[in-house]
Amino acid sequence: MPGEILDNQGKGEASWHWPSVHPEGRKFALIAAALCGLMAFFAWETIAWPLAALTIFILAFFRDPQRVTPRDDRLVIAPADGLVTLISKVPPPPELIVDDGSGAPGLSDQPVTRISIFMSVFDVHINRAPIGGTVRRVIYIPGKFLNADLDKASEENERQHILIDRGDGTAIGFTQIAGLVARRIVPFVKPGDILAAGQRVGLIRFGSRVDVYLPAGTDARVLLGQKIIAGETVLAEIGQHGLIEGVLQ
Repeated sequence: MPGEILDNQGKGEASWHWPSVHPEGRKFALIAAALCGLMAFFAWETIAWPLAALTIFILAFFRDPQRVTPRDDRLVIAPADGLVTLISKVPPPPELIVDDGSGAPGLSDQPVTRISIFMSVFDVHINRAPIGGTVRRVIYIPGKFLNADLDKASEENERQHILIDRGDGTAIGFTQIAGLVARRIVPFVKPGDILAAGQRVGLIRFGSRVDVYLPAGTDARVLLGQKIIAGETVLAEIGQHGLIEGVLQ
């Protein structure tokens, strides 16, 4: 059940269950299902079958499975399902750096590790908070719809920046980026909201990317090409750095 505590010593209960469908997707599935039913009623099967497949795809795309999030203030948790396609040292976006007049400090302009997570249309698209804390900024920027896998998508595509401040001097910014197919970023949070690590913060329709800017002096604990899970995979441990290598096999 939601909120249940599980641990690595066997505490709690775990079983497989069908994931729920997020309310954002139910209206689209309902429309597709209604059209499918209408076409079937008039025996227009050549249209009804593709609409049935579309209904199933929509339900799968907007699935919202439960996740077990590790509870440790040192950990940065993946905000998105997908493939790690870029790991690089770059300055955070200007929108997360400049003084916005709120009194809450932004990020430093010094280069930090950025982890880019590419979400295909087959991944879960619910995004989650990488750390617990207070939402200080939610900044939407209109832009292009380039391939989200490209490095320049971070600066040119439609995107939304979110800054979470833990209250102890640690803050993490991450960016939801629209892609070739994605045409809408849907936020679930606003400045002032208090979040737990792994809590749902928004979604992107349909295929996209999320960039995470780690705190200074922190390196990724995931590898380029690794498949990760939102709300569960540990991206980094704050303050820990060093080379980690993997083997493609």
